[in-house]
Amino acid sequence: MIELDSERIKPVDIEEEMQEAYIDYAMSVIVSRALPDVRDGLKPVHRRILYAMHDLGMKPTKSHKKSARIVGEVLGKYHPHGDTAVYDTMVRMAQHFSYRYQLVDGHGNFGSVDGDSAAAMRYTEARMAPITLELLEDINKNTVDFVDNFDGSLQEPEVLPSRIPNLLVNGTSGIAVGMSTNIPPHNLGEVIDGVIKMIENPDISIVELMQIIKGPDFPTGGIIMGRKAIRSYFETGRGKVKVRAKVNIEELNNDKSQIIVTELPYQVNKARLVEKIAKLVRDDKVEGITDLRDESDRRGMRIVIEIKRGMNPKIVLNQLYKHTRLQVTFGTIMLSLVDGEPKVLGIKDTLVHYINHQKDVVTRRTQYDLDRAAARAHILEGFRIALDNIDRIIKIIRSADDAASAKESLISEFAFSDKQAKAILDMRLHRLTNLERNKIEEEYTGLQEKIKYFQSILADEDKLLEIIKDEIIELKDKYNDERRTEISDEIIDIETEDLIPEEDIVVTLTKDGYIKTIALDTYRNQRRGGKGIIGIKTKEEDIVQDIYTTTTHNYLLFFTDKGRVYRLKGYQIPSGGRQSRGTAIVNLIDIKPDENITTVIPISEFEEYEYLFMATKNGIVKKTELEEYNTNYTGLIALTLDKDDELIDVKLTDGHRDIILGTKNGLAIRFSENDVRSIGRTGRGVKGIDLEENDQVIGIGVAEDDKELLVITDKGYGKKTPLNKYRTQSRGGKGLITLNRTENNGELIDIKVVEEDDEIMIITAEGILLRTSIAEISSMGRNTQGVRVMRLNDNDQVVSIGYIISETQEETQEETQEETQEETQEETQEETQEETQEE
Repeated sequence: MIELDSERIKPVDIEEEMQEAYIDYAMSVIVSRALPDVRDGLKPVHRRILYAMHDLGMKPTKSHKKSARIVGEVLGKYHPHGDTAVYDTMVRMAQHFSYRYQLVDGHGNFGSVDGDSAAAMRYTEARMAPITLELLEDINKNTVDFVDNFDGSLQEPEVLPSRIPNLLVNGTSGIAVGMSTNIPPHNLGEVIDGVIKMIENPDISIVELMQIIKGPDFPTGGIIMGRKAIRSYFETGRGKVKVRAKVNIEELNNDKSQIIVTELPYQVNKARLVEKIAKLVRDDKVEGITDLRDESDRRGMRIVIEIKRGMNPKIVLNQLYKHTRLQVTFGTIMLSLVDGEPKVLGIKDTLVHYINHQKDVVTRRTQYDLDRAAARAHILEGFRIALDNIDRIIKIIRSADDAASAKESLISEFAFSDKQAKAILDMRLHRLTNLERNKIEEEYTGLQEKIKYFQSILADEDKLLEIIKDEIIELKDKYNDERRTEISDEIIDIETEDLIPEEDIVVTLTKDGYIKTIALDTYRNQRRGGKGIIGIKTKEEDIVQDIYTTTTHNYLLFFTDKGRVYRLKGYQIPSGGRQSRGTAIVNLIDIKPDENITTVIPISEFEEYEYLFMATKNGIVKKTELEEYNTNYTGLIALTLDKDDELIDVKLTDGHRDIILGTKNGLAIRFSENDVRSIGRTGRGVKGIDLEENDQVIGIGVAEDDKELLVITDKGYGKKTPLNKYRTQSRGGKGLITLNRTENNGELIDIKVVEEDDEIMIITAEGILLRTSIAEISSMGRNTQGVRVMRLNDNDQVVSIGYIISETQEETQEETQEETQEETQEETQEETQEETQEE
């Protein structure tokens, strides 16, 4: 049995031991591998590669050397890790698509933007790039501290002098333990201008700094969408920058188009991108692409995406942005090592640390040069004394037994220092000539001036900063180039709408609350008296309530009988076949159980000087500005209703039209909208028509004398009457007869203001739709019975009508509306001027 020495055994808590060991490991990874130093922007492996090349004398003016030799030098002296890691790091520093300003000049196959790996290190060659010399400039002048290498046999720099602000210029990325860094590259000229401004005004604001340093400047170009994320990481060190590929849309001769990609977002693999697009096309996730080619060559990148005839290329492009890496998010984390501690820094703090590093480098370099100059001047002072006493010096030297006694005698006789005495003994005889004496005097005078200059730098920080400014301006003149990445102010959050073509649609709504959309061209035009086609298959005992025409991109305001309003866009309503029932509206909007949709208003934009005019079953009317309803909230109060009242219809107007109300019993009243003042969204309204008992309002229209009023009954009868037959009355009157009701023609179910070029859709309780032209319906006087417009099956009845406005009429309406708005604005301005003059 083995006995354990209890004095050598130390009990430990396993949990504490694991924690301490893991923390040590984590800090080793953070400091020694994964994170860059804020001063030179380099991780240890990058720094060791560049210093090893400097040791080997691999300057840009010298010939390239095998990559394997460089890797071996780094492994053997400074970085005892895998050769693959070292070589891959060197390869990236040589790739024009990885580094904004390459630090290694590679010769041979160093990979491609398609993801091709570099050739083996035995085949490729490399040397330092010209700009790399600026990172190592003055490294031998005691500008930085050196530390022991891994085995203590050599010294390596703790940090490089780095005259260029490399952390911002080339950026970096890395994953440590529990943290990561991802710093984008920037334009050298912009960063240097920012450094200069920081030196001149340390209190410069982020907004002012953003005017100088525009944002990331990626080696592969691309377009940054929006400045909000840039400002975020400028201020906090964190931000999500969205980058898009640079594309052009070209129109071809055969009415087709093609998308040309010329620049990709940073770190996007071109070959994988092309494969992804092809897969999306095969899987029918992106429609409209007929051909895909990679035509990239030495002249530049060119990916060609051909679009199907008639397809909107912008819609296809938005789909590609959504599903591929044509658009990426660069998550910026400005994490770097500050005095060995990882910190997330904003742009100003990063520049401050760079400036402080340069101050330290220039100070140490100046002190080094001062010490060298002072040491040389000290020797020259000894020479001057020796030349003035040359005969005595020679005599002492000749009479001395050896060099040591001669040096002692010189020190004793002339109070020379040990270095001066040694230099005099080593001085050659030719230095005794008058010419050499003059050279010594000139050198000594020059050194005295240098010493004063160096001392003035060390004594004056402003002078020190001026030197830093002059040196980095010189760098800008040598290495600055044009910005590659554009910055756009466009808001680019891709919504579903951007992926959907704008198309004309028909929205159908049933009494039981089922809704769907169908493409408008599904319905063909039929003549008056036709049977129609099935437009919707309702469930048992359900009937179709209404039908509306709009586009997939328009808003739809849903008004309920309870006086509330909900909002959707056309594309948010699921499409269906002609005979499908549709989707329950409760699945799309949060409608209350006791609410029913009465009116849907298609809105393209929430324009100024537009109003919503509402009418209730009991004849109450209300006018409210459209802008009141421009809110992302839904289920808002549209108007306040009396207890026994319901909202029956809403119209979009300009606030100065004539309004006509129709009732179930065949009456109509026309009055000016100016009689109804505009009130807030939650207001009640005023009386629009004085109703008789058992009568109610069934619809409203915007009256114009050059148009006609269409009335349709529940038994399929209808007619149109010129609106100039309806005289304008005062609001709140009884109205005029608009239909001579009989048992045959039935009750009015709706009224519409129409013109000859219009088409209407009539829909029945059984879901039968009839699309017919207004020109096919007879024009009659007010007090007439009408004619049969649609033949109905037994027990079927008309429940709703909708109409489709021609493009010509839409344009006319828009022009009229614009003219009215301009006139209204002019009148308002004139009234204001008159009131001002009166006051």
